Amino acid sequence: QVVLEESGGGSVEAGRSLRLSCKFSGDINRANCMGWFRQAPGKERERVAATYLGGVDNQYADSVKGRFTISQDNTKSTLYLQITSLKPEDTAMYYCAAHSYCSDGRWAYWGQGTQVTVSS
Repeated sequence: QVVLEESGGGSVEAGRSLRLSCKFSGDINRANCMGWFRQAPGKERERVAATYLGGVDNQYADSVKGRFTISQDNTKSTLYLQITSLKPEDTAMYYCAAHSYCSDGRWAYWGQGTQVTVSS
């Protein structure tokens, strides 16, 4: 079992930055890949960033390239998502997830999510 706990969401104005954190614990050997997803009301869940533990091969959705940065601090067992130049369309629930590989389909482990709301 892998346990994931997100934090760092909030309500911010457009143009500002935010850093989301995901504390991970448990059987982390099951989670070679970790990622960030988001889901806005009425929209499908979207994978915005993913990385293999060790920081190899960071992957980003085209919609967020240049503004989102995924990183990790294994000494703190924490995954981060730095978001700059926030836009109202970034408003969504953001989830941390983990899987044995950076899957395009199902991921095995999920956090509860942290809400990001961007006002114009």
